[in-house]
Amino acid sequence: MLSTSYFLNRITYITVGLILLGLFSQMAFAHGMSDAEKLSIIEGGNLRYMWLGATHMLSGYDHLAFVFGIIFFLTTFRDIAKYVTAFTLGHSVTLIFATFSAIQMNYFLIDAVIALSVCYIAFSNIDGFRKYLNVSPPNMLLMIIGLGLIHGFGLSTRLQELPLSEDQLLLNIISFNVGIELGQISALALMLIVIAAWRKSRRFKTFSLVANYALIALGSFLFLMQMHGYEHSTNAEEFTATTATIEKKNEQIIVVITDSTVIPWTDTITITIDARDYTEYKLFLENGAVLDYQWQSDSADVFFDFHGEPAGDTTGYFKSYAKNTNNQAGGSLTTSFAGTHGWYWKNSSTAPVTITLNIKGDYQRLDIKQEPIQASLSTTHDSIDSLF
Repeated sequence: MLSTSYFLNRITYITVGLILLGLFSQMAFAHGMSDAEKLSIIEGGNLRYMWLGATHMLSGYDHLAFVFGIIFFLTTFRDIAKYVTAFTLGHSVTLIFATFSAIQMNYFLIDAVIALSVCYIAFSNIDGFRKYLNVSPPNMLLMIIGLGLIHGFGLSTRLQELPLSEDQLLLNIISFNVGIELGQISALALMLIVIAAWRKSRRFKTFSLVANYALIALGSFLFLMQMHGYEHSTNAEEFTATTATIEKKNEQIIVVITDSTVIPWTDTITITIDARDYTEYKLFLENGAVLDYQWQSDSADVFFDFHGEPAGDTTGYFKSYAKNTNNQAGGSLTTSFAGTHGWYWKNSSTAPVTITLNIKGDYQRLDIKQEPIQASLSTTHDSIDSLF
């Protein structure tokens, strides 16, 4: 008759297998934010920040792998609390400080370093410093604090992709960080159950070696993927292909063009946005007019809302075509009403950014003198500012 221990071993085998499968099969860019998440945090309050922080940690496989490595050989609550608290303090300090100070880094590069931290903790767990390097390992508590600081930069870099509120900036960051800790505690509880079950098994020594070598393999895989992404982000012109994605939203046809060099632009407009400031740029288009556009910032990502307002409208209504945080965007718009159409940009960084806007189509510029437009124009509205 099969024993309870046998079934327990089988269950933990399956659990660990599913965890490792998820680690390898999900995105290597461990904590990227979807458009839905961005819109949720833009339009929500502090509870949304907290919820996003929790789900962000639970999907941040590099952070979870690091925590898994930290607690692997810890057996007492005191030790677990000490080392996990050290990691929490480390990433909380840089998450709050870097976001509040708008310190930004290339997220592929910082994630590559985080991936190496997973390799480090697993290498330490197998006593690699003594076995393979013939040296004593560094103080683990200090290393965890230091590596936690690096993890905090990664979290901050992703959080700064969003247009954070100026009035409640610190509270938004703290709410996000509280969510991070709640997600970490939830994942930690599951990890401790799995490890505790295995620790009672005669195969724990084998399991520990396999698991930590798997963490080294995972960290190496994530490192290579992040460096591949870094190469693409810093040498994008070497990887550019002419493609287009067509989307139809509420009878508006948006064609996103990845190679803007195929379009001979009619106008190029340069717009500078001061630090922690915003601006709008509008054009007038008749009903059924076509506008091709492409814009790019010279440095930081900016929040943008590409929208239109019907001529003569006095209700404050506007139609948003695209809303996101990025350093560039492009496409084609066929209008469904006459009125002003254009962009709202918000610069959340601590330095000015310059937007270069290229346009072509059936439009009239409102920033230069042209033939009079036979319509009542409304070029600004309060609705976008109400998001912040």
